[in-house]
Amino acid sequence: MADNKSYSEQNNIDNEIRLRELRMELPPYCGTYFRGIEQVTASRTRIAYAIDLKVFFEYLAATNPTLKGKPIRDIPLSILSELQSYDIEEYLDYLKVYRKDDSVITNNERGIKRKISSLRSFYNYLYKNHSVENNPAIQVAIPKLHEKAIIRLEPNETAALLDCVEHEYYGTSRQNAFFQRNKLRDLALLTLLLGTGVRISECIGLDIKDLDFDNDRMKVVRKGGYEAFVYFGDEVREALLNYLEIRKSQETKEGHEDALFLSGQMRRLTVRAAENLVKKYAQKCIPLKHITPHKLRSTYGTALYRETGDIYLVADVLGHKDVNTTRKHYAALEDERRRSARDKVHLRKD
Repeated sequence: MADNKSYSEQNNIDNEIRLRELRMELPPYCGTYFRGIEQVTASRTRIAYAIDLKVFFEYLAATNPTLKGKPIRDIPLSILSELQSYDIEEYLDYLKVYRKDDSVITNNERGIKRKISSLRSFYNYLYKNHSVENNPAIQVAIPKLHEKAIIRLEPNETAALLDCVEHEYYGTSRQNAFFQRNKLRDLALLTLLLGTGVRISECIGLDIKDLDFDNDRMKVVRKGGYEAFVYFGDEVREALLNYLEIRKSQETKEGHEDALFLSGQMRRLTVRAAENLVKKYAQKCIPLKHITPHKLRSTYGTALYRETGDIYLVADVLGHKDVNTTRKHYAALEDERRRSARDKVHLRKD
């Protein structure tokens, strides 16, 4: 990590470099599109769009007779105006399962929806700026998603997970030494996720200086790049202070001195490593549920909503820009509250 740059700043730099590499594989006119949407999208979103567009252009190069053998960078802009809605529908059908090199690639309905959304954004920009004469993507219906059951931890499962981190013993002396060395870190990280509902990227992006114990809050960089304060309770405070007792004495690799959560290599913990950490404990303690960091976030949101009944507060605390996003995730709980209202008003006194 470069000197004097925060995790989020360095992450944005890395993303821009990655996006530049992806753009070099795409037709040159795609660069105009990515510059045009830069101010209204996050760098991570633009990377996802670039990956999706590469799949689309590879499909065109492989299936369009006039493009056979042509590198995707050489696909002319004019070909996009010639496509019709049924061409896009054929592409969506292709996405369900296709071969690439020696692998078979599949997309579920969510993957297909994301790719048509990326293509729509691309076509909308080109059409709006008179770069193409036709916009077939907008004529194609976006696949309807089947809602998945939201998996959360029940209160007893939350307690079991934290107990597992605090007291678990892994058998051999070497395994136990590794466990003891990381126990306070793991307990602090899981307690923080369960006790604040922050995203895993927000969690591992924390620096020590972002913690404010005078006000029991921390400064996080939210999705979209804006900063916000997130408040925490006594259990999170205690877990963080216990971990900081050993964290402040650890020597880190250069550039990682400020990072709150460290890996075994004394570098800032990565999102992937943190996800694996959650998975490791969850599989051991709650094997019947597939638990990810996002499920811990849902667990916190559910507990907060049940305690307060305030969907707007939950949206604000979780960092949702649109309360409808929150309402969609907690619709079942809202229905429970509506049902409970039936017995609250009595028309005649007994």
